[in-house]
Amino acid sequence: MQPRINIITLGTHDLARATHFYENVLGLPKVDFDGDISFFSLSGTWLALYPWEHLAQDAQTNAKSSGFRGVTLAHNVASPEEVTTLLETACKGGASLVKEGQETDWGGFSGYFADFDGHLWEVAHNPFFWPGPKDAPDK
Repeated sequence: MQPRINIITLGTHDLARATHFYENVLGLPKVDFDGDISFFSLSGTWLALYPWEHLAQDAQTNAKSSGFRGVTLAHNVASPEEVTTLLETACKGGASLVKEGQETDWGGFSGYFADFDGHLWEVAHNPFFWPGPKDAPDK
């Protein structure tokens, strides 16, 4: 297996609302695509939004299961101030604040928000990881 993730797909209960949030509130670049799915082109990967029930059917799993899924998504930024700003922007756009931005025990600064479907996003300033891993490609 090659070391990469091509697409991260999030199940959503309201595709139009989730698409609006990720495109217009967080500013992710949406890819034009016809169908019951939304794609966003990120640096090196894509984010997809797909109806919750359809995603569960595709994975042949129970769509009614709930609770913490053991997964978070992370977005690193250049400063603690950017963490705070992005958390505020997400919450003004309808996300829920889960953890305010704060200093971490590993020397960074991070907080969490949850989108409408409960997907947890960490927004972090990691001075040891910014702008990315040392072995990450430039493009």
